[in-house]
Amino acid sequence: MRNGDSALMVVAVYPAVLGTYGDSGNATVLVARARQHGLTVDLRVIEPYAPVPASGDIYLLGGSDDAGQAGAVDALRQDGGLRRGVEGGAAVLAVCAGFQLLGRCFPAGSRTVSGLGLLDADSYRLPTRAVGELLTRPVTDLGVAELTGYENHASGTVLGPEAVPLATIEQGIGNGDGTDGARQGGITATYLHGPALARNISLADHLLEHVVGPLGALPSPPYAERLRTERVQAARAGADRPRGPVQELFEQLSRRTRRSLAGR
Repeated sequence: MRNGDSALMVVAVYPAVLGTYGDSGNATVLVARARQHGLTVDLRVIEPYAPVPASGDIYLLGGSDDAGQAGAVDALRQDGGLRRGVEGGAAVLAVCAGFQLLGRCFPAGSRTVSGLGLLDADSYRLPTRAVGELLTRPVTDLGVAELTGYENHASGTVLGPEAVPLATIEQGIGNGDGTDGARQGGITATYLHGPALARNISLADHLLEHVVGPLGALPSPPYAERLRTERVQAARAGADRPRGPVQELFEQLSRRTRRSLAGR
């Protein structure tokens, strides 16, 4: 569609590797939502490590373990299709490992791996693994008060000046500094699993509008609203629990790590 085609090309990048915690379901939700808006969709599922088309309109990347993440970034760097697509104005939804590998660097096991450098961000090892419900408030208007998801990651992320957070944290860890995710150009990145688009239909609309422009008002499907309501309530119930010494220690160590990275 960016290249004059009649169909919107949605590219699921290596879902067999970058698709943990339900992230591969983001493609299913995005395609269904696009069709609800009356759009014709061409879904490309790119197997590891097949060529990534540079003509995609929306690219989807999800979570992975350390080995899969490191292998994926090497393959994407050599292939170059994703980079050309982003530089050409495509939209991207990158979750967890997909978020980190778009930045400048991320930890994988005992080493630091160079990312693709498409996002002004550095990832670092958290003092405590972040696991549980994640509830955030978008920094810019996405048509919803909260974004809901599940996080399970061992690294946090520090953003540089070219990137802005996607949201601030109400419950959970996210980037590790009171924010979650990033936005830069057409890239939307987050630690929200779930999959994120199933829990947050407004994010799907945001990606679509980056490519096709403003969309007409279209209610979320009832099942999606029920899921959102259930998970927001569950996250808030967790937020009501008293803060413990482990959480306080995590925040103290996380602040020290972020200050060290910022001073590079």
